[in-house]
Amino acid sequence: MDTLFIKNMVCNRCIMVVQNELDKLGLKVKKIKLGEVTLDNELTPEEKDQLHNVLVPLGFEVIDDKKSRIIEKIKNVIIDLVHHQDNGIKNNLSDVLSDKLHHDYNYLSNLFSEIEGTTIEKYFIAQKIEKVKELLVYDELSLSEIAFRLNYSSVAYLSNQFKKVTGLTPSYFKQIKEDKRKPLDKL
Repeated sequence: MDTLFIKNMVCNRCIMVVQNELDKLGLKVKKIKLGEVTLDNELTPEEKDQLHNVLVPLGFEVIDDKKSRIIEKIKNVIIDLVHHQDNGIKNNLSDVLSDKLHHDYNYLSNLFSEIEGTTIEKYFIAQKIEKVKELLVYDELSLSEIAFRLNYSSVAYLSNQFKKVTGLTPSYFKQIKEDKRKPLDKL
């Protein structure tokens, strides 16, 4: 059995693409989830090269070092919380990350800041704002419903944070409906 950590797997489509490439290479997948693939067998050096050659052009990369794997896991937990769970985070983000990654939050926070050049909190806020943009563009929920769904304490707090990050109010953003969204792997 071999577990691979793959950078930039941020959505279900990414999982499908990686699964497809692994299938084409004849590699037997035991389990696949955001940022992580468990194979039935250890990869040979040739298979590692082949995998690298097909994943990199698609924007993915196998991560070898421990610190980068932890960073990718932090990002995947945050992406999952914000983008794949309705009204997801009930606890402090620090508690969620510590529990899921089995490390002290101070260690995770310092490592993330050192490697990424930003804080976990700023990354989390950036993800939430991207989700707000997505929901505003879909135009199916009111701002108060969006605030509730993303666990903002109030619409005013959501609006202030949105304006601070984007320079626009949510209502103005909704009016212009320009595609101001960034791909998740570019945040």
